[in-house]
Amino acid sequence: MYKNLPKIELHCHLDGCLRVETVIELLKEEGLNEEIKGFKEMKERLVVPKNCPSLNVYLERFDLPLKVMQTKKNLERIAFELIEDVNKENVKYIEVRFAPLFHKEKGLKVNEIIASVLKGLKRGEEKYGVKSNLILSLLRHMEEDTIYEVLDGGKEFIGKGVVAIDLAGGEELNFCKKFKRAFDYGRSLGYKVTIHAGETGHAINVKEAIELLGAERIGHAVAIENDSDIYNLVKENNIVLEMCPTSNVQTKAVTDYKNHPVKKFLEDSLLVNVSTDNRTVSDVTLTEECEEINKNHVLNLEDYKKIYLNSLKGAFCDEYTKEELLKLASSI
Repeated sequence: MYKNLPKIELHCHLDGCLRVETVIELLKEEGLNEEIKGFKEMKERLVVPKNCPSLNVYLERFDLPLKVMQTKKNLERIAFELIEDVNKENVKYIEVRFAPLFHKEKGLKVNEIIASVLKGLKRGEEKYGVKSNLILSLLRHMEEDTIYEVLDGGKEFIGKGVVAIDLAGGEELNFCKKFKRAFDYGRSLGYKVTIHAGETGHAINVKEAIELLGAERIGHAVAIENDSDIYNLVKENNIVLEMCPTSNVQTKAVTDYKNHPVKKFLEDSLLVNVSTDNRTVSDVTLTEECEEINKNHVLNLEDYKKIYLNSLKGAFCDEYTKEELLKLASSI
């Protein structure tokens, strides 16, 4: 039912979406000795195990992709292939995020890294018509000073494909305070803000992301289910929630699909978006995310349209793109 419906994805990590065959090919081209024994074994190294014990184990699945994402050519190719892949399930707009600091091992500068990814996304749009924008992920485990290298390296692309900044990585309690000054600076340059928060049980991180960092959207946020004050803060401030149910089950942010709050939040008029997080690492498409929600909670066309319109409301694209995407809502 969902595959041919128009889709908007707001939370998708580039380094979590590489094709298995592309990784095999690029490892060979780069001369990297990873004892490649074929598609099946490589997929096991890229896709999270069914009984993944934690978020940290989940994050280990990014190690190998990052090894082949160190050249302009490879970055452009991987970005293009993502657009090619999402087009197959009628994604009309996608915001792709990645951490530029992970791609400097061969000497590329931040602006070169960003430009390469944008080139691939643009080439995908020209061929398939899928609109896209780029979010620059900053890393919670790194020192605050490293953020300025990304903010300054990306500022020339604001409004030219780059729309926002994000904080990602393992989640610790009260991490937002460390980054307030940097995010004040980022917003002054024109970056929008979305933050990974409330993924591993710390609802207070959602509150601080909104109040200290100026977050307009929150990635995951499942922890607010258990804190009525922060839940109401999100609701009253019309914060869009980028929810990724499959990823949350895999990282143990929730125990299982039936206990995921996505449908409960949607029914209570929170601005829920549904995204994949990492298409390869989680081995999931946006269509499959919807099917899983339907199987466990029921997701009818009215629900789906609400998610689409919520996603449109939260999208960091320009008004023209929003108008074009709004026209597509009539087909749902």
